Amino acid sequence: MKKAIRRVGPLWVLLLVSPLLRPAPMYAENDVMGEIQFEGKSHVEKTSGVWVDGAYVGYLKELKGSKKVLLLPGEHVITVRQDGYQDFTERILVQPGQKEVVRVTMAKAPTGPLPDVTATVKIAVNPSRAAVFLDGLFVGHVGEFEGLGRGMLVAPGTHQIRVALPGYQTFETDINPLANQKVEIKTELVKNGAPLAEPLVKTETSAATPPRH
Repeated sequence: MKKAIRRVGPLWVLLLVSPLLRPAPMYAENDVMGEIQFEGKSHVEKTSGVWVDGAYVGYLKELKGSKKVLLLPGEHVITVRQDGYQDFTERILVQPGQKEVVRVTMAKAPTGPLPDVTATVKIAVNPSRAAVFLDGLFVGHVGEFEGLGRGMLVAPGTHQIRVALPGYQTFETDINPLANQKVEIKTELVKNGAPLAEPLVKTETSAATPPRH
């Protein structure tokens, strides 16, 4: 399991990178559309989030086969993000019925030491492949922050958690953890047009024990 640390304003985030979970279909197939195929050599690239024209579409290694990305002909902007790494951006010109290969290489972003005092955030949201944002910055997908030994370390204080996935209503909540406190967020994303579910936000204080990695 790979560890990455990212600075978010006055705080640092420790991200425990875990394997991808369940994929979901992207675009409906059409003979006029062109296909985008993604290639990445390492675990970092394969677990990075992919945006097309500013819209999140999933994780790199799931976007193939029945989950392949099909786009209308024309120019499109591909952005790939991973916590602790610089954004990868490429403009591509899609031709009708043609396949374009995007070879992704992620470069590490500047990092620094983790603060001495932290709080732990665990997130359990269904679907677990949804993207997670901390204070407006992408930090990974839900599956990386749920389950035994997984979590996100943040500095004590107020933070905004946002969870988003195409076709579902975006979930947002604010947390204000104390030092050494564990915050657990549980909810289920609802499809567009359906009533929102009531989230469960539970906090508890314990000795400072970072998630295992």
